[in-house]
Amino acid sequence: MFNEKSRLSNGVEIPMLGLGTWLLDDEQVSKAVQEAISIGYRHIDTAQAYENEAGVGEGIRLSGVAREEIFVTSKVAGEVKTYEAVAASIDASLDKLGMDYIDLMIVHSPQPWVEFREENRYFEENRNVWKALEDAYEAGKVKAIGLSNFLQDDVENILEHSKIKPMVNQILAHVSHTPTELIEFCQQNDILVEAYSPIGHGAVLDHEEVKAIADQYGVSVAQLCLRYDIQLGLVVIPKTANPVHMKNNAELDFVISDRDMEALKQVESLESYGEHNFFPVFSKK
Repeated sequence: MFNEKSRLSNGVEIPMLGLGTWLLDDEQVSKAVQEAISIGYRHIDTAQAYENEAGVGEGIRLSGVAREEIFVTSKVAGEVKTYEAVAASIDASLDKLGMDYIDLMIVHSPQPWVEFREENRYFEENRNVWKALEDAYEAGKVKAIGLSNFLQDDVENILEHSKIKPMVNQILAHVSHTPTELIEFCQQNDILVEAYSPIGHGAVLDHEEVKAIADQYGVSVAQLCLRYDIQLGLVVIPKTANPVHMKNNAELDFVISDRDMEALKQVESLESYGEHNFFPVFSKK
């Protein structure tokens, strides 16, 4: 799985499997990154909001693997909505990571988290945010730029006013939550879709129908969920600090049949993410 890559619209290659680092502090994430890289991971995903960029950078340096062999993603905090603040935040991320460039920098949210999916859409502000990303891209500070949690009209706002179109939209996408129309819209516009929380924060692991399909393939529910997203053409970035899970998440050498893919697309939406209902997408509401 580690050798499977996708190509962004600007020609940059991105590994299809990455390591998510949400909820890991600097010390935890440094160890997790070192372990993941030793296993074979070459794609690490962090964010300004995670407050662990320094630990990610340390983990990569201590891994012994050359920086250019690792694909690093970070995200501009959702609350940062002016050109000047975004530009400064990118420089701060570079400093914390201890790197000369970031492989992919994306806008974490179209709105500040406390206003997520509320009436104020921040269209004009996001155009200014995007201009700062474009300038960072042209300056070589970042190798690719993109979005996260942007709905279709949020993406259209950027497409209509951009010099450089988004290369990625990172969204919540997993079995029992597949935003098909948004995925297809992005793919039609040559925007790669990344799936964060591809195992539904673990809430899908006990779903009997999904477990039954996983059993047919002799794989875990987690592996089935990751393979599902990959067959939809999505990059997956499961978060874990557990080396056993890291290894299992990379063992995806099987193919889900068309029939089972359709069945998985129809799995009823989860009513709750359980202990993870504080997940930032829901603004802790």
